[in-house]
Amino acid sequence: MDEKKVVIELDNVKRDFLVGDETVHALRGVSFKIYEGEFVTIMGKSGSGKSTLLNQLGCLDTPSSGEYYLDGVSVRKMSKSQRAVLRNRKIGFIFQNYNLLPKTTSVENVELPLMYNAAIGAKEREERAVKALQAVGLGERLYHKSNQMSGGQMQRVAIARALVNDPAVILADEATGNLDTRTSFEILILFQKLHAAGRTIIFVTHNPDIANYSSRNIMLRDGHVISDEYNTNILSAEEGLAALPASSDE
Repeated sequence: MDEKKVVIELDNVKRDFLVGDETVHALRGVSFKIYEGEFVTIMGKSGSGKSTLLNQLGCLDTPSSGEYYLDGVSVRKMSKSQRAVLRNRKIGFIFQNYNLLPKTTSVENVELPLMYNAAIGAKEREERAVKALQAVGLGERLYHKSNQMSGGQMQRVAIARALVNDPAVILADEATGNLDTRTSFEILILFQKLHAAGRTIIFVTHNPDIANYSSRNIMLRDGHVISDEYNTNILSAEEGLAALPASSDE
C-alpha cells in the first residue's frame, strides 16, 4: 500500500480527559495510516474510544500527545480557527441524524460547506450543489425541503453535502444508524459506488455487519487498536438489497 498516498496518519495518539479528580485515558497510543481510496470501518463498543477517535479524525479535538496528519498537514499544534478551515476543506461529514437545516431545500443544505469559502460565488455554489445531489440520485429532489423527505433521502442530501467540497476524506458517523434495513442497504450501495470511484471513506460504527462491505476494518477496545484487517471478501450491498424479502407495503 505504501505507493498510495497517505490521507490520514495517526502516530501514537493519546487523549486524556480529567473527570473530577480522575484522569480518563480515552486513547492509549493509537497508530495507523489510511490510504487514498480506502473504505475503512472503525468499530468498537461503548467505551472503546471510538467517539474520541472520531473527534480526532474530524479535527474537532486534538491529541494530548502524539501526532495526527490530515492530507500531510499536522493538526495537533493548529489553532481552533486553523482546524476549522482544514475541517471545512478536507473532510466531508455524514452524521447519524443527518444534521440538515429544517425547512431548507436540498440545494441550500448542500451549499452550506461552500459558504465558508469566499472564493466560491453564489452561481458556482448552486452548480456544485446540484451536481453533488445528482451524483447521489436526488436530481428530482433539488428543491424539496428536508421535512418533505424520507430518512434515506435526507441521508443522501447529507452525503451530497459531504461531497460538495471534494474533500480528502469522507467521515461517516453511524450513517445508517437511523435507517431501516432496506434503506441502509441503499445507502451502503452509494458508499460502495463512492469507494469504487476512488473516494476515501471512514465509516465509524458499532454495527459489525457494515465491515463486510468495506475494504478494511479497524477495531478498538479500551483506547487501543486491537485489530486492523483488510477485507479479502467484500460483499456487494446491491446483492444484499436484492436478497431482502419484499416489504409488505410495496
